[in-house]
Amino acid sequence: MGKPTGFIEIQRRGMPSRPPLERVKDWAEDHPHLTEAQLGDQGARCMDCGIPFCHTGTLISGMASGCPLNNLIPEWNDMVYRGQWKEASIRLHFTNNFPEFTGRVCPAPCEGSCTVGINGDPVAIKTIEAEIADRAWEAGWITPSPPLTRTGYTVAVIGSGPAGLAAADQLNRAGHKVSVFERAGRIGGLLMYGIPNMKLDKGVVRRRVDLMEAEGVRFVTGVTVGADVSADRLLADHDAVVLATGSTVPRDLPIPGRELGGIHFAMSYLRGNTRRLLDGGAEADAPIDAAGKHVVVIGGGDTGTDCVGTAIRQGAASVRQLEILARPPDTRQPGNPWPEWPKTYKLDYGQEEAVALWGEDPRRYQTTTRRFIGRNEHVTGIEIADASFSLGSEGRMELREVPGTAQTIEADLVLLAMGFLGPESALPRSFGCELDGRGNLRTGADRMTTVPGVFAAGDCVRGQSLVVWAIREGRMAAEGVDRYLMNGETVLTT
Repeated sequence: MGKPTGFIEIQRRGMPSRPPLERVKDWAEDHPHLTEAQLGDQGARCMDCGIPFCHTGTLISGMASGCPLNNLIPEWNDMVYRGQWKEASIRLHFTNNFPEFTGRVCPAPCEGSCTVGINGDPVAIKTIEAEIADRAWEAGWITPSPPLTRTGYTVAVIGSGPAGLAAADQLNRAGHKVSVFERAGRIGGLLMYGIPNMKLDKGVVRRRVDLMEAEGVRFVTGVTVGADVSADRLLADHDAVVLATGSTVPRDLPIPGRELGGIHFAMSYLRGNTRRLLDGGAEADAPIDAAGKHVVVIGGGDTGTDCVGTAIRQGAASVRQLEILARPPDTRQPGNPWPEWPKTYKLDYGQEEAVALWGEDPRRYQTTTRRFIGRNEHVTGIEIADASFSLGSEGRMELREVPGTAQTIEADLVLLAMGFLGPESALPRSFGCELDGRGNLRTGADRMTTVPGVFAAGDCVRGQSLVVWAIREGRMAAEGVDRYLMNGETVLTT
């Protein structure tokens, strides 16, 4: 700890952003940056406190407390304070394969468990992480580093999201020959198509993929395993297989009127818009376009926010967001103590933009959807009602509609962002893998499935989660594969 009184003397400064009414005019991720001196000051706020929950990655109350990747946060905070940027990059990459991704899209559970945050503003860890990663690329410190020797073993990774890429990167470092199979036309999975460009520029993803390719990873796009190539063929051609297909089955809303046109799953909407930007430019027609429409997003979380931000940029006439849960409190409550993730009210980028445009948070809390209303086979409105939760006869919280609160709101376009139920089952079943009671792949601690030599990682194992957890899962699976191939030995760390 370079400055023992830093957290007392220096106020938190997070990553600056462009004004909302400016940034909604384009799809650019571009934002102002803090100066090196300002970043050094932010690093000086880290106490090296002796109880660094920021990098524990422990699950408390079902949520991450600290970084699941066990990033060595106090170390690289101190290095930034001292101006040792290259050393900071080395320490950051020691635990995190893709800090340029997590520094942009991770919700920062590390900050939620920062000791400074017990009674003040936490250290701006995410901002510092992103700056370390970006400066390392700009300075040319990140260059291809293929393994010096090869083991002779081959591994197929199915899926190129963060879990698949992390597994491939680690396995390639261990000297195995890795091929990544992706059914889409571009590598990146969720990173490429699920996260909008204004949160994660696709050039940032391509840059990392190009580096991995230069280091020896083979990428195969436009191939659906189970259709274009069989599971048996992959098993015959490779010594191990890693399934990293994500949790892609969306949760539906089977209420009256669901069959009407204009009601779409959020990921279909987001993927289509990203493909438009990548393939045809901003002026090309979007598969699902919110321009001039009254948009209603049902569901919250990152996906709901991304739908709000995307609809605004497409020129929606209005955007509303319906959430079943109550509005979070402004400050931590007694039942949500540090170092748990703070369940507090906050405006994410999409809601902030809606406030700038229309003067209010687009979210309506404690709202249940009763039915969709339409005309000429297309949705025109939604009948909603207030909702409350109460303890049921079996001791579980039950949703109840508040009598006399039904009303109808206008809607030309409805986006369902209510989470995901699990992976598509056809692929794991083609390998003979068992699924657990939640529909996810059943694995052991080494991430091997019930089929020897077939491993799994990411959301298809743990359910819908964060990018940082997916990277952790990929690293765990890679270690399991390495031990499997190398008679219990491994050169990898998680």
